Amino acid sequence: MSSQVEIDLINRDPNVLNNHVQVMFDDVLAEPEGAHSVECVWRNSFKCFSCGRNLCYKILTFIFGLPIALFWGCLFAVVSFSEIWCITPQMRCLHVTLYSVKKILSIVLSSVFGPIMETYGLVFSRIHITQSQGEAPKPLGSLPGNPPRTGVRSFKN
Repeated sequence: MSSQVEIDLINRDPNVLNNHVQVMFDDVLAEPEGAHSVECVWRNSFKCFSCGRNLCYKILTFIFGLPIALFWGCLFAVVSFSEIWCITPQMRCLHVTLYSVKKILSIVLSSVFGPIMETYGLVFSRIHITQSQGEAPKPLGSLPGNPPRTGVRSFKN
C-alpha cells in the first residue's frame, strides 16, 4: 500500500509557519531622507545582500538540510509512536480507573464544603459598596464612644 504524497514546489510554506523569517533588504538596511548613498552603491548593495543571503541559505540547506530533515522526521515518528501506543492508552486507563474516585470525591466535597460556601455566599451577598461625593469617612477610633488608640496597651492585674 504505497500512497504517493505530492509536495508543492512553488508554495513551500502553505501553513504560513515561517512568515516571521522573511527578511528582505529594506527590512535590514534603510537610508533616511538626507542620508542617501550613491545610487549604484545602493543598487549593488541590494544585489549583494540578496545574492549573499540566497547563496548562503542554499549552501546551508544543501549541507545540513537532509540530515536535519531525517532527524526531525525520526523525532516526530518517536513522538507519534509514544502518543499513539503509550500515552493515549495510559490516559484512557486513568480516565476509566479514576472515574469512580472523581464521583466519590465530588459527592464528598459538595456535601462538606457546599453548605459552607453557600453560607459565605449569603453573607458576602449582603455587602453593598456605595460611592459618595461627601466628606471622607472617619476612622473608627474617632467615632463617639470609642477611646482614641495610643498604641500602648495597659493590662490590669
